[in-house]
Amino acid sequence: MRSATHATIPLFPLHTVLFPGGPLRLRIFEPRYLDMVSRCMREDTGFGVALIVEGREAGGAAQTVQIGTLARIVDFEQLEGGLLGITARGERRFRIVHGHQESDGLNVCQVEWLEDEPRVEIPPQHAVLAELLRRALEQIGPAYGEVTPAYEDSTWVGLRLAEILPLAAVERQELLELNDGPERLQWLQSRLDIQESRDEDDPDN
Repeated sequence: MRSATHATIPLFPLHTVLFPGGPLRLRIFEPRYLDMVSRCMREDTGFGVALIVEGREAGGAAQTVQIGTLARIVDFEQLEGGLLGITARGERRFRIVHGHQESDGLNVCQVEWLEDEPRVEIPPQHAVLAELLRRALEQIGPAYGEVTPAYEDSTWVGLRLAEILPLAAVERQELLELNDGPERLQWLQSRLDIQESRDEDDPDN
């Protein structure tokens, strides 16, 4: 680590958005990522996850967004066919300052850590979102079984809804980059209101 505000970390470009506190399950088979996972576990460090905007996850280079999330491995298992399954959890957000690709193809980036969002209680007009999340997580089960809920926290509720609602990756990225819990809830509330209006207007629904 360069300083309290910067670090150099390995980067795993993915077609998904990882949120702070959110779960991530991966099946690893490429040597560059198997080595990365081994090093992260040995040194008790994390790796960066950033959404791909051009390229692919496996077998080549990929261009990503600048804002991503640090992932820390919490469990792993050997799978059939030589695959390694890992479970990670999102921690802090970062902005990519500079990156390069090492000889084995692993992306390594210098990142600037972003400040944590201030903790803000859910405004009364968005209380329905906390209840919606509570019911949804009861149905989802294992992925959030070890997560301590914080249904009164705007940021926690907004991030969890951003993970589980059927949103496009670019929309999830937009929500990740917001730094205001109530603003994120307002975005989600507006999206849900629009969907409800469409359902009501659809005579076949």
